[in-house]
Amino acid sequence: MNWYYHSRDPRYKSPFGAVKCGEAVQIRLDGEADALPLLVLFEPDGERRVPMTWDGESWRASFFAPDTPCRMGYCFAIGGRYFGADSGEARFSDAPAPFGLTVYDGAFETPDWFRRGVCYQIFPDRFFCSDRERFLRAADAYRTAGRELYVHENWDEEPLYLPHGGAAHYAPDDYFGGDLNGITEKLSYLQSLGITCLYVNPIFAAHSNHRYNTADYHSIDPLLGTNEDFAALCAAAKAHGIRVILDGVFSHTGDDSIYFDRYGRYGSGACQSKASPYYPWYRFYDYPNRYECWWNFETLPNVEETEPSYSAFIQGEGGVLKSWLSMGASGWRLDVADELPDSFIRGVRSSIKKTDPDALLIGEVWDDCATKSGPEGRRGYVNGDELDGAMNYPLREALIDFLNGRTDAYACADALNRLLENYPKPFYDACLNLLGSHDTERIRTALTGIPDARTLTRDEQLKHRPDAATLERAKRRVLCGTALLTALPGVPCIYYGDEVGMTGMCDPLNRGTFPWGRVDAAFLEQMRACIAMRRESEALQTGGVRIAAVGCRTLAVIRDSQTETRILLVNSDDKPVRAVLYPALFCEGPDATKPLAFAGAYRAEDGMRIEAHASLSVTVPGTGFKLLKKA
Repeated sequence: MNWYYHSRDPRYKSPFGAVKCGEAVQIRLDGEADALPLLVLFEPDGERRVPMTWDGESWRASFFAPDTPCRMGYCFAIGGRYFGADSGEARFSDAPAPFGLTVYDGAFETPDWFRRGVCYQIFPDRFFCSDRERFLRAADAYRTAGRELYVHENWDEEPLYLPHGGAAHYAPDDYFGGDLNGITEKLSYLQSLGITCLYVNPIFAAHSNHRYNTADYHSIDPLLGTNEDFAALCAAAKAHGIRVILDGVFSHTGDDSIYFDRYGRYGSGACQSKASPYYPWYRFYDYPNRYECWWNFETLPNVEETEPSYSAFIQGEGGVLKSWLSMGASGWRLDVADELPDSFIRGVRSSIKKTDPDALLIGEVWDDCATKSGPEGRRGYVNGDELDGAMNYPLREALIDFLNGRTDAYACADALNRLLENYPKPFYDACLNLLGSHDTERIRTALTGIPDARTLTRDEQLKHRPDAATLERAKRRVLCGTALLTALPGVPCIYYGDEVGMTGMCDPLNRGTFPWGRVDAAFLEQMRACIAMRRESEALQTGGVRIAAVGCRTLAVIRDSQTETRILLVNSDDKPVRAVLYPALFCEGPDATKPLAFAGAYRAEDGMRIEAHASLSVTVPGTGFKLLKKA
């Protein structure tokens, strides 16, 4: 008899995926009746072997998860060899190859308002300018203070990407004048798009257009408006059913800031005196000229996050986190969360949840959050006492590779099911599922078939000029990707302008101005319809999930609730495909043990009615998708 075990099939491991602290885990292993296998557990305290029992059909074993959150492993010992893998089907090896198992705090909860919604990311300088004259006055005051900036005369110009004014190096010092009141003025547009949450890139006083070099955590950048403008934005947004989350940059400050004061503009910073209250925040090698910087950028001095005075400044009463929540913010996104100590992130969570239990905490983590390690060891992002969710870059990578044809539907389904396996459900449901962001090439550009733009030089990026046919196909791929975002667990996030087909390589080419008055109206309506699929469906918001490949080029997602069933099929091939769905395809995932029968009538978004008889046969258009609802 062949040995068989599959970590993502609930028939072999129950419960599926991550488990709560102290929860009982049931394991089944198919194999030979006289072999006497052992279940080998790799727990934080060491290795433990559990005898398995034959029940007449399979080998069985059970154990209780550790009482504290962790990442443990398990495999099988059979006849002097090991049987395991990192995920999926087990295979024999001479050395242990354990499956990973995430153990998390069973009290972990994430905000329901966020899990059900749709997010929209805004780079403030490039979204909308409400008052050009006000912006120009603020720019003049900026210059009067002795700082350089370049003001674009025309909203439709391209961002600068080369040094200017005799500078030796490019600097992000060009501005278009987008502001907070501009966002407020466009709330009706965002509401019509189906947006329920705004993630806004940094808005605090800083001396760059991206504002990741904070100068004053307690003040809105004058080029964007005032603290009162921010409070007004939050109030107006809530009236439109939209919440605002802020970008918290807490691993470093700007060198030209109240706190570091490299140029002596403020008189009380760490560079001006070792007696400064901010001096303990920084790590100086040779005071005051040599200090630890973020990725060696001298303009971004790193802070010591665990310094008590800094932690209190950010997390304490009257601190940065609580102050902006009190003005109307609904949560925070932590910049470079993987560069923040776990203890600091726990402090952030504690601070905002005490202020508002429904406040959101999202982290910027580019890797699998359950397996990520750092100098401290395994990171605790998913334990239940740190992040609510993370920017889901692993999902982005899987979808782009599939839609570009670099991988097939089987690889994509495997990647997505691995994330479902590794993440606690509350965490996965609160992940920010994105296709583009301010740190990546525009999704329409990415889906022209280029490699990851971060692997290309600036010159190579600038030379990328796809033809009209390629750009048109990329639009269809964007629609497919957006449909997947709306159907998969997690929160769909649209990077401003992606809904109207904006293009651009990496920073700063991906940070152009929103093309008000010259949008691709037809594409916008198609994107709006994709987002509406999510907004109008309980199943797509909160339902159970099954993900599977239906042939090499077709990915299927089934979401079902007590009241409805939705099926999304996405075809990455240029030609139409005939997809046949049957229950045995959907053997993985948290809901794989629930009864699944394809019977009766299904209706597509275009009104087409399809009858199922034990299987469901659907034609999916080339580079397109079909969304079906059980009639």
